[in-house]
Amino acid sequence: MIRFYYHPTPNPAKVALMLEETGLAYELVPVDTSKGEQHTPAFRAINPNGKVPAIVDTDGPGGNAARVFDSSAILLYLGEKTGRLIGSPADRPELLSWLFFIATGIGPFSGQAVHFQHAAPEKLGYAVNRYRREIERHYEVLDKHLQGRDFIVANEYSIADISAWGWLDRAPLVLPGDTDPLKPFPDLQRWFRAIDSRPAVAKARAVGRGHAFKKEMDEETRRALFPSNYDKVAS
Repeated sequence: MIRFYYHPTPNPAKVALMLEETGLAYELVPVDTSKGEQHTPAFRAINPNGKVPAIVDTDGPGGNAARVFDSSAILLYLGEKTGRLIGSPADRPELLSWLFFIATGIGPFSGQAVHFQHAAPEKLGYAVNRYRREIERHYEVLDKHLQGRDFIVANEYSIADISAWGWLDRAPLVLPGDTDPLKPFPDLQRWFRAIDSRPAVAKARAVGRGHAFKKEMDEETRRALFPSNYDKVAS
């Protein structure tokens, strides 16, 4: 059994899709990050970084329970556990390269683009321009790579596609405007529509719908999501 610590945001969405694609049995454990539940000692024992997603595999290596945190680590772990969606040994260099291109580029730059356009108290033109331009550049790299390809690695659906889908699904938030933000990237747009039509995606979107996650952006939420913006409480 996989205990899956979840909030309805892009990185947990990747793990939800992986679990649905592989059919692994899992128990959903909601973590309401807007209420600060990611900072509790119980959750920090699972992920010291205090972020979702995280999993606990009750049947990990040697039959022992194992924690795994960070979405890319979880995708690799589950791929190796099931022997699925990780390509062949010959594909490994490309798989790792694109997986970490997404993890170190598309993911964090998308997150910062969203923050400075939607959450920051001041809309700083330099920061907005910086992160929008970098996301456009990352999209262009992936768009060019996908010319003549159906998938990111070896023309076979893999965890690289799952990882990229998680943040590309939020492209309207990352690059808000009047038109489809993927329109200037036709091969990336084609790829995204194909991945988004998979049956497992609909199941992944339904994960956590029965839980009432907090939606208000009030002072409690800002302190929970952006603790580094506040002075530490003296111990």
